Amino acid sequence: GEAAKLTVAEVHETLNRVALATGEGSRDVKINLIASLLSKASPLEARYIARLVEGRLRLGVGDATIMEALAVAYTSSSANRPIIEYAYNVRADLGNVAKVLATRGLEGLKGIAPTPGIPIRPMLAERLSDPGEILAKVGGRALVEYKYDGERAQIHKAGDKVVIFSRRLENITHQYPDVVEMARGGLKASEAIVEGELVCVDPDTGALRPFQELMHRKRKHDIHEAVKEYPVSVFLFDALYVDGANLINKPIRERREILAKIVEETERFKLSEALLVTEPARLEEFFLRAIEEGAEGVMVKALHDQSVYQAGARGWLWIKYKRDYKSEMMDTVDLVVVGAFKGRGKRGGKIGALLFAAYDRETDTFQTVCKVGSGFSDAELEKMEEVRRPYIIPHTHPRVVSDIEPDVWVVPALVAEILGSELTLSPQHTCCRGVIRKGVGISIRFPRFIGWRPDKGPEDATTTEELIEMYRSQLRKIVEEVAEGQPGS
Repeated sequence: GEAAKLTVAEVHETLNRVALATGEGSRDVKINLIASLLSKASPLEARYIARLVEGRLRLGVGDATIMEALAVAYTSSSANRPIIEYAYNVRADLGNVAKVLATRGLEGLKGIAPTPGIPIRPMLAERLSDPGEILAKVGGRALVEYKYDGERAQIHKAGDKVVIFSRRLENITHQYPDVVEMARGGLKASEAIVEGELVCVDPDTGALRPFQELMHRKRKHDIHEAVKEYPVSVFLFDALYVDGANLINKPIRERREILAKIVEETERFKLSEALLVTEPARLEEFFLRAIEEGAEGVMVKALHDQSVYQAGARGWLWIKYKRDYKSEMMDTVDLVVVGAFKGRGKRGGKIGALLFAAYDRETDTFQTVCKVGSGFSDAELEKMEEVRRPYIIPHTHPRVVSDIEPDVWVVPALVAEILGSELTLSPQHTCCRGVIRKGVGISIRFPRFIGWRPDKGPEDATTTEELIEMYRSQLRKIVEEVAEGQPGS
């Protein structure tokens, strides 16, 4: 007879059972469930079931497009998208948000509040490199905190259950059993959602170690060995929810006070180093102290009554102040790989360079910024060969805007930290094309690879708006130096 047809409900139910299978023998259970689906599927259905399981659909559709579609489908107007976006930022489960919208309408979405166990999209900072300009932007008074070189984490506690989410909202609880124990004992609230930075520390001296050492925590096996060899300290800086109270619309001072009340500090679980600052000189002094103690800079946070937690948004309430490299860009940028070029010479036959792009929020696309071939070790390039394989596609990704044709196109998924000598204008690249000058985009001069950022998703990359602001800031600096008679090199 005719082969049994798969239904959407059956696929959903089976994948749900795969997700919930735990404990001994769960691997075999998962394999058998997926195999049962694939055996009933047509070749095309099998392709998408496999992609669903991998979490990579490659449809060229981002969250922003889905929210736009939900607004049109359920409210007949894309003008209601901000309400959907707010709900999604506070409860980062798009399926749940869609369900509330479909069953309870816009009013239901307005009532969405933080829930332990469901991540909140993190608030993001702008960047500047002049203390006077920074303080002016935040209204003259600021809470300044160390910016640690670690992994940003959102820690959720409900009773004895502790869940840790990464900046990308991935569940990373299994990587940090030590943090789970610290949070269980150190958070004096029945329910809480707090944010902090997990930083690798030297087991002998307690000195802060670089971000790269946290990569040893990514392993799935022998995690207890990694905990011993690469211990972490937790530096908490925000409280978003405590015992039924939604704190995201409270000002930072109030959130910080509540955080201090519920945290029982220990050597390895404590509040981030912070200071109230009103003078640029004091900010500079605190910044230098942070650098000396192993931090990568400071976060400057506005202290006025409107200093709420803007989930999922980047704004001037928080400003990053990192070391100002005199001969280089004021800060590194995080860019997304969208293509690869084959190497020549000793890199012949392998990857020689990568094409990087910035994220444009308005169009939900990735626009090319630079081609990077330096800064990679041979080991990193070999790892890249391995990692990129699942992302290779035969044509430009629908969300990538590029005039450059690499040897290989890849799905925008992998994020890297890039540094260069300066931002420059380029007719080749599509990033911010036409914004500064007609027909040209923004690029990076002498770009080099600093390291991978597995804690960031493609939409967390540096945005086109940020690059425009960085370019203008660079211009202002050159003008000031010329006015002072000190032309930059």
